[in-house]
This record gives sequence, structure tokens and C-alpha cells, in this order.
Amino acid sequence: MAVAIGPYLKTLFLHPPSFEGFDGGAGSRYQARREIRSFWYPTWLAQPAALVPGSKLVDAPPDGLSLADVRPLGRHHDLAVLHTSTPSFRVDVKVAEALKEENPALRIGFVGAHVAVDPAGSLAASPAIEFVARNEFDFTIQEIAQGRPLSSVVGVSYRGEDGRIHHMPERPTLENMDELPYVVDVYKRDLTIEHYAIGYLLHPYVSLYTGRGCRSKCTFCLWPQTVGGQRYRTRSVDHVVDEIARARRYFPQVREFFFDDDTFTDDLPRAEAIAHGLGALGVTWSCNAKANVPHGTLKVLKDNGLRLLLVGYESGDQQILNNIKKGIRLDIAHRFTREAKALGIKIHGTFILGLPGETRETIQNTIRFACDIDPDTVQVSIAAPYRGTALHRQALENGWLTGEALVDAGGTQVSALSYPHLSHTEIARTTEEFYRRFYFRPRKMVAMVREMAGDFKVMKRRLGEGVEFLQYLSKRRAEPAPTTPY
Repeated sequence: MAVAIGPYLKTLFLHPPSFEGFDGGAGSRYQARREIRSFWYPTWLAQPAALVPGSKLVDAPPDGLSLADVRPLGRHHDLAVLHTSTPSFRVDVKVAEALKEENPALRIGFVGAHVAVDPAGSLAASPAIEFVARNEFDFTIQEIAQGRPLSSVVGVSYRGEDGRIHHMPERPTLENMDELPYVVDVYKRDLTIEHYAIGYLLHPYVSLYTGRGCRSKCTFCLWPQTVGGQRYRTRSVDHVVDEIARARRYFPQVREFFFDDDTFTDDLPRAEAIAHGLGALGVTWSCNAKANVPHGTLKVLKDNGLRLLLVGYESGDQQILNNIKKGIRLDIAHRFTREAKALGIKIHGTFILGLPGETRETIQNTIRFACDIDPDTVQVSIAAPYRGTALHRQALENGWLTGEALVDAGGTQVSALSYPHLSHTEIARTTEEFYRRFYFRPRKMVAMVREMAGDFKVMKRRLGEGVEFLQYLSKRRAEPAPTTPY
């Protein structure tokens, strides 16, 4: 018999263990092992956890927890909510089954983009999964944790006592984002912030969302097409600034705050207003941005504590940008990058190889473009056709899928797309060429040495990351092509 804490079930929010070093949590945009050890905060789990009194959030990968470590948690809870991803789903199901074996009375539900786009298939994967919460699931989970019958909770799909799968109506999109409580309270209660690290952010850092959704229509992007939506719904300026002030009190050791909104600069007046509030607090911060922010806004942000912009350039070929509906021009991206760098703003540029229209020539165009605009750091990913995206539908229609593999047996990203003129193995292997040609230029190597010379902590961290990065390149060069989907 489930036991409630007040009106709530004793609830575990779990990002399960999967591959070693796998960043597949609810803040990860590309769910895979990184070139260097990196972990985003499980913000999408922390948000409903903040709505459920007495709950506990366990983020197994950054804490180095194994299945043997988390399995006993099943005995101490009435409800377990697991975040899953497409690459880790099969392993996550095994974790759910182990928890259920530990406590047959435990109720288990899954959340995340993977189950949002395929609720019936997800439930059919194992009888251990009682329900999945679709789309924006914060208040759906809160109601389930209150002990309400699943037949009365909108936004959920569940297996009934008759064994049949039932789909409740969609939950209305949350419009007043200030209704959500602060996630930093859960971070302080349950997480060790020093376990979270991203190569281009200062350490330790804290990340959170100031809004959900994205106005852009990029065909490959997972979250806006599955969970967040393609309208940018935002928290009020005061709500955001107050949470950062609280986080400063909780975590005086934090060196940087990161706003993980898909595109924080979608609303320029609001971005400037938040910047002014952060400037008054004296904090250092960074955010995701599109490569079209005007100079005037860039200056306001920089003058109020902005250190770095994470920019999704994706490709250096205009036709590919048009193919994926990126909504950006290369000449505008050039100007934006030049102006940001002139103001002293650091740039982390992200690129994707293997998008529709990719050829050997366009890959070379992208590498040349990256070297030309010269962001401080880059991330090179492989186009990932996640279910629920326009890219996945396009790949199905055109026969581009090699299988459903998104990662190999170790959790490292591989190419699930293959074209008649460009194989999946060639796409995967060009990531190594991209990194080598970008980072092993004398100009870039001198810049990295100067950065390290100015900060001993950065030097120590960069040297360790350098070893990991070289090991990654070596593995990429040596590994055989994947033969079976994960």
C-alpha cells in the first residue's frame, strides 16, 4: 500500500545509470558520451521534483552511481519517475525492472522526449512501466504524486488493470511560467554541483531555464518539436533574477550561471532587462544565442556580466542552413561573431555534420567557415534523427536511416544517417578531421596556452581535458563502423 507524505507519495526522481560517462539527462541536447567528460544539470527532472514535497532527485551518471547503487532506492519510495532518452531507453527499462523487483509495489513512470513521441511503444517495452507522462510533464507528475487516479490525470498514458493502454487528453501548455518553483532549491537539497562540468563553462557552474520553447523551426532540434514547443514562453524578469540571487546564496563557490533556454536571445528586450538585473548582482553568466544578435544588445549583455554565448552555427554552407530551416544567413553570422568577439564575448560554436544535403564539399565548407570565424571553442556533433523531429520523418521518407542507432555500445554518438553520395562511416569519421584542423592550428594553440597561463584552475582542467580529447580522437580513428543499432 503506497504511503503518502501529507498528500504526496514518497517520490524518487531518477536519471538512471547507463553508459559510463553518458550525458543523457534532461538537460542534454545531444544524448551521448562527450569528447571530454561533461554533464548538464537534470533541470527537467528538478522542476517537477520542486513541485513534490519530500521527493528526492538522484542523478546517477555524474555521481558515478551504478545499478547496484540505485537499486535499493526502490525499497524506500512509493513512486519512481525516470527520465529516459532514445539512446539509453533499453538500459533505462532494465533499471526500472530492477527497481520493481526490489519493491513490487513501486509505481514507475517514464518522462522525456522519447516517451512523449511514442507512449504506447514505451509502455509495451516492459510491464514495469505503469505510465509515461507526455510533453510538458511538471504538473502531470505532481498530480500523480498526489495519489490521483491515472484516469483523472491529463497528459498521461498508462496501462490499466485490464492490461490495456489508455491515453488521457493532452495537458494544456503552461503559459504562466512563474507558476513553476525554483529548481535551485532541489539542486541544493539533492545535487553535488561540483560533479557538473562543461568544457567551455567556468567550474563550478549552475544552469537553469528562464523559458521554454523556441521560435526557430530547425528540423533536427529535439526539444522544441517534442516537449518545449515552438513558442518561447518565459518567466518574468524579476522571477529569474530572484532565483539567481538565491542561487548565489546557496552556492557561493559558483563561478558562472548558464541559461539553457533553446534561444535566450529570442526576446531581445527581455534579455537586456534580465542582464541589467544580473549586472546589479555582479554575477558572471552565459547563455544560448542565435547568430544574429545585434551589436547594441551584445554590448548591454556584455556590460552586465555576460561572458560567453553558445551559438548553434550548424553548417558553413548556406544551402544546408536553408535545408534545415535554420533561419540564419552566413554573412549575418560572420558579422555577429566579429562584433561579439570585438566586445570581448567568448563564443562556443556548435556544428553538425551529416545534415540533409551534406557532401564532402559542404563538410569542407563548414570546416573552413569555423576556422574563419574562429570561435573560442567548438563542438562537432553528428546529425541525429530523433523520433518526433522533422529530420526523422524526412529520413524515413528518403531511406536515409542506417538503423535506429544513435550511439555505439559505449554510448558515443555515431551516424544514423547515410546518403547515396556520403556514407554514415564517412560522416562519423570527419568529426575527427574537423576537430584536428580547428584546434591544431598554431593560432588556436597559442590562444589556448594564453588562456591557461592566466588561470591555474583553468590550466589544470584544460590539461586533463586535453588528454581526454586526444584519447577520443584516437578512438574515433581506430574504431570500426557500427554494425547493429542500439
